[in-house]
Amino acid sequence: MISTYLAPLDEVDKAREDHLAFIAGLEERGLVVSAGRQEPPVGGVILFDVDSEQEAQELIAQDPYVQRGLAEYKPTGWKPTRGVLATWKGKA
Repeated sequence: MISTYLAPLDEVDKAREDHLAFIAGLEERGLVVSAGRQEPPVGGVILFDVDSEQEAQELIAQDPYVQRGLAEYKPTGWKPTRGVLATWKGKA
């Protein structure tokens, strides 16, 4: 998922702690491979380990940024074929 912020960065940052807690919860469940803010900070990227775009959409709808109208996410499918994630096994 690639996000675009819909509000000024200072407004987004007021919800950042809640957003990061949300991402941490998904990590604990084994649903996030990696995540981070874009540079410059105009949005972020979340690599999910899920079975479908629908599952990713359902998860991201719970993100505090989305619920508060601070960001929107675009799903982008990706299958790594090179580099450190090329042999990623994902969910067992």
